[in-house]
Amino acid sequence: MTDLTTEVLPPRPAGPPEPRSLRSAPVVADRVFRGGAYSAGILTVAIMLAVGVFLSVRAGDALVVAGPSFLTTQEWSPETGTFGVAAVLFGTVTIAIVAMAISVPLALGTALLISEIVPPRLRSFLITMVDLMAAVPSVVFGLWGVFFLQANVIPVAEWISTYFGWIPVFQVTDATGARLTEAGAFTSSAFIAGIVVALMVVPTQTSVMREAFSQAPLGEREGALALGSTRWGMIRAVVLPFGRGGIIGGTMLGLGRALGETIAVVMIISPIFTINTQLLKTGTNSVSALIALRYGEASQFGLSALMAAGLVLFIITLIVNFTASTIVARSRSGAESN
Repeated sequence: MTDLTTEVLPPRPAGPPEPRSLRSAPVVADRVFRGGAYSAGILTVAIMLAVGVFLSVRAGDALVVAGPSFLTTQEWSPETGTFGVAAVLFGTVTIAIVAMAISVPLALGTALLISEIVPPRLRSFLITMVDLMAAVPSVVFGLWGVFFLQANVIPVAEWISTYFGWIPVFQVTDATGARLTEAGAFTSSAFIAGIVVALMVVPTQTSVMREAFSQAPLGEREGALALGSTRWGMIRAVVLPFGRGGIIGGTMLGLGRALGETIAVVMIISPIFTINTQLLKTGTNSVSALIALRYGEASQFGLSALMAAGLVLFIITLIVNFTASTIVARSRSGAESN
């Protein structure tokens, strides 16, 4: 007779099975890459902290003397103890605002043209030209602005002042409020400096925006066109929402450079130490221009005052960059499209 008995297996343990580990032992190349990435990040943060500490230490003497009035005083005379960055800070922000008002629409249109409109053969040529523009030295832009742009912009500034002078920032008046019409009143203004700075930051902004637009999903592009959308409708519904982070990042990157631009601004402006709210009128200033013009002849205490001005610009730049990174993180490119 055949034995039909079977072996009784032990009961399986209760509970879900343990997940299989997918972690593998890192190879040498991964360890080297990870170590290099950590080292680069730590070194970058350490350099920024070192710059901030250096400026704070060197600016200590001037900040102790000036006190909180350093941010509200327009005059710059460290020898007499009366100095502040109110005028130069206002000029810095004014030039940057003019630059952004011109550069952002220009960069956005150029990026859309390169990524969405022109044929591939012409696209590679335009990308190369835009990248080459970013490599042009600032002194070249400054020379171009002084000897070519300024003479051609003065009639435009006069026209703006004539027809839009009812807006306070576009007025050009003297101390008594009388309207100025001579060409000399429109030279070396924040308007001209802002145009030059705008053309300097356009290549950088264009490159960032174009790269973001080019990453828009091909399937969503084709889907929008298949549903009957026009090319502009597809760009508005797919490309622009997808590239929102790139637009913000490129704008803030250009703003950071516009705030710190030095040589081109120094060559164009006529430095003054009063707040000039009239964009088209001669006379403005910036923090970077102040440091460049006064550094060579400054005393020991004057150098401390210039370091204090540089510290203010450093803090403003950090605030702009951190704000940009926060906004970009909340509106990540490709996160959504309508």
